[in-house]
Amino acid sequence: MIWLTWRQHRKQALFTLVALGVLGAIMVPTGLAMHAKYDSLGLAACRAALGSASLITESEAVARCDSLAHGFQQQFTSLTFVAVLFLVLPVLVGVFFGAPLVAREVEQGTHRLVWTQGVSRLHWALAKFGLIGAITAVLAVGYALGVSWWFQPLVSASTGRLTYISFDVQGIVPIAYTLFALALGVFAGTYWRKVLPAMGIAMAGFAAVRVAIEVFARPRYLPARTLSFFPSDKQTPNFASGDWLMEQGVRDAAGKMVLPDAQIGTCPAGGCGSGPGQVGPGAYNWLKYQPGDRFWTFQYIETGVFVLLTAALVYFAIRRVRTIA
Repeated sequence: MIWLTWRQHRKQALFTLVALGVLGAIMVPTGLAMHAKYDSLGLAACRAALGSASLITESEAVARCDSLAHGFQQQFTSLTFVAVLFLVLPVLVGVFFGAPLVAREVEQGTHRLVWTQGVSRLHWALAKFGLIGAITAVLAVGYALGVSWWFQPLVSASTGRLTYISFDVQGIVPIAYTLFALALGVFAGTYWRKVLPAMGIAMAGFAAVRVAIEVFARPRYLPARTLSFFPSDKQTPNFASGDWLMEQGVRDAAGKMVLPDAQIGTCPAGGCGSGPGQVGPGAYNWLKYQPGDRFWTFQYIETGVFVLLTAALVYFAIRRVRTIA
């Protein structure tokens, strides 16, 4: 059964290896260039000097590091769009590997021949899902490691690993996304018995679940923290901390938000008084954020969520296979 499954899907595996080879040919030279530039600019030393505190005192060293990071981002900003493409790779596994796995057999009627040749439906499903799942997991691990290495300089020079896109293509969550996409495609193929509708459902379902978890669940994995500081404190958020800034603004002395998505520095004489565009005496800067050191905690939580969803989809797909006429 394993041999038959391999013969049926070896072309897909070959095309996938070729695609990964092309991807590697793009990632390796650009990744080496980014790492070399990051080191030559001294950004690693700058980040180490700034430490991991969420707030630091404004200084020439802070301004210099910020300038270096900005220059690095300007040089490699175009590669950020390549990172966006990496978000699409897991769903392609679900569309082109998962959805046809059962749907093509049922659409062509070959499932009746297979299930009358001494191979039980459960055995067939376990062999099919197990082999394709194992190959997908191995490829996903390689993909996750490669993209994490490639994207690391851009993340370090910008807003940290917890922000959107950065979080999604680093660590272990890309592995969970890929397995979830595969399981969703298989599940869709057991209910919609034609390949194209199953592909469409897999793509739409993956996008819906990913967006829902990213927007509504991830910011609430752990309670966010807040910081307040007065303009006279001469402090600024530390980009080297990797904190995920979720909300910021200026509040008046009573705690009411008066300038959302803004910060104020030291007020000149009469500059912070009342009036249009002014914030009044006693105003302070306010931040709501997730600390950067929660990256791996969030990774484990989100990976667990998608692993559970994957297990549930595989379970229901196997149950469905056992009832297909």
